Amino acid sequence: MYKLQKYLINNLSSLFISIFLPLFSIASVIFMIKLATYTAVIQLTILDMVQLCLFILPEILFFTMPISFFIASALSLFKLSNDNEIVVLFALGIKPAFILKTLFKPAFFLSVILLFDFFVLIPHTSNISRNFLNQKKSEAKFNLSASEFGHSFGDWLLYFGEDNEDGSYSKVFLFNKTKKEEMLIAARHAKIINNNGILRLRLTHGQAYSYSKEKFSQVNFEVMYINDSMKTDVRKYETTLEYWRSDVRAKNKKNMFIVDLLISLLPVLGLFFAAAIGIVHARHQKSRIYLYLFLSIAAYYGMTLGLKNVLSYHTVETVIIVWLSVTYFIYRKTIVKRF
Repeated sequence: MYKLQKYLINNLSSLFISIFLPLFSIASVIFMIKLATYTAVIQLTILDMVQLCLFILPEILFFTMPISFFIASALSLFKLSNDNEIVVLFALGIKPAFILKTLFKPAFFLSVILLFDFFVLIPHTSNISRNFLNQKKSEAKFNLSASEFGHSFGDWLLYFGEDNEDGSYSKVFLFNKTKKEEMLIAARHAKIINNNGILRLRLTHGQAYSYSKEKFSQVNFEVMYINDSMKTDVRKYETTLEYWRSDVRAKNKKNMFIVDLLISLLPVLGLFFAAAIGIVHARHQKSRIYLYLFLSIAAYYGMTLGLKNVLSYHTVETVIIVWLSVTYFIYRKTIVKRF
């Protein structure tokens, strides 16, 4: 029995890899195109792109692995049926339940991985990716260079006379105007400092002038810091439970939890239907397995997405009960009764 189980799992594994790799490649290309759109706003190096790809890797795996496993389960049984190996197994007294038990082990293992992926990894990597992009966008606002035109640094207008090789600037002028007064700052050198996403301008050796209708003042300084009033939106990541229980984006997280939970359970919940459409008698049955696969995936996802706004968290048990009831009935009708 061990050799038979190993043979069935090897067939499943080879088909799973051949289906998963194209789906993974297509999903990766789609996400890469999405990442490429960020380059129109921010400057990304090759290392930055690699980091972003690693951040979205759990999400890509989550949406490609359950579909790949479901399709591979049905096609592996269909392949064995066409080679008449399933008929031989049944003739030797092997029951369909044995095949399902064999497939249940990798299906259960995959579902556990997917549950951990969506519940722990995806919130964490999404938060890191969001903060990384926000910081890059903030830095992009101040991709400064010496020119005849002024730049903006928070509430200040900024002018640099020269760029230095060490990343600093020379001949710096800042101007700020309010209803009551105007301020002008002149400095010999300036440097942008990024402190955990908060940008600061460090000025050295300069003078600050403030004038209004009532008074005029001048201050000489050796070092002055000006903080950017437009701080980078850096979100602090809570623990996993705090993330899911917090009220921030509660509706989106609720919908994500419902949908992702049911997607995680697809490898296990899909076994009855995979056996029902995959196990056929090659001589007497005309299989429409690809049509059935498409319709079943569309029905599962359609039921999940369609009910989440109506039944809320009750969508989970509703989809599980309805799906298992229908697929088990089909399995008993087409497989157990015949074989």
